Amino acid sequence: MNLRNFTLFLAIFCATFVAMAQEQNNTLPDLYTMEQEFFDPTRKAPKEEYKFATPWRLELGYAQLNHRTQDTSAVYMHGLKIGATVDFVLPHRFSIQTGALLTFTCGRNNQHWAPTNKEDAEDIHFLQHNLLQLQLSIPVRAYYSVNMWKKLNLFFYAGPQLNVGLTNYDILKADVATSTLDWLESQGIPTTPHDRYLTKELYRTNIQFGVGGGFEWDRYRLQAGYDFGLNNILRARTALNYKMNEWGWLCTFSYKL
Repeated sequence: MNLRNFTLFLAIFCATFVAMAQEQNNTLPDLYTMEQEFFDPTRKAPKEEYKFATPWRLELGYAQLNHRTQDTSAVYMHGLKIGATVDFVLPHRFSIQTGALLTFTCGRNNQHWAPTNKEDAEDIHFLQHNLLQLQLSIPVRAYYSVNMWKKLNLFFYAGPQLNVGLTNYDILKADVATSTLDWLESQGIPTTPHDRYLTKELYRTNIQFGVGGGFEWDRYRLQAGYDFGLNNILRARTALNYKMNEWGWLCTFSYKL
């Protein structure tokens, strides 16, 4: 066999080998054996199979509370929210969340008082309230999520929340005239550091309704929301129909265990 015939034989052998390899690697479906539904351009993707689950989450973030009254500016309190929650997964991308979270906040407010005698009429008198508050929050909220891309979900939530006050300590600094100080004490208004729950100035229970939303990626969730105070928390009223509500917003990060 000369070189020309050997080259021709080698070329035919390589072409046959490549053709056989391509035939073996062909993964296209056999159109003769496919069901008619395969050719339907309006066919839907397979539905997600629902599976009940109760995932737990650890939650940590920032919280801001403010006490609102009818005729005074709000007292803003800033702090930390930490705790654990559990989700009850429902069909159609809904879920119900509850749990227990601790909220520790602190704030400051100056309460001005008019002097009770003419000699001090031009002076400015006030009680400086340095507040430290710790409360337990128990939310019951409905969540709805929308898949954006792969494991990225957008979600919204709404529902009530019960807050139970553990302590609301008021570290007072009095800058008032002696006559005003005597009058405040005669009216039963504390002028020394005290717990506002123990002196019956505030109710411990506070019911709020919250709305919010955020993003979820795999096990991580970032959310923000606002809570509207529904009931009066002021127990010792200085005037008729004088009320105070606790509102607030939050921004927290959670991790699914």
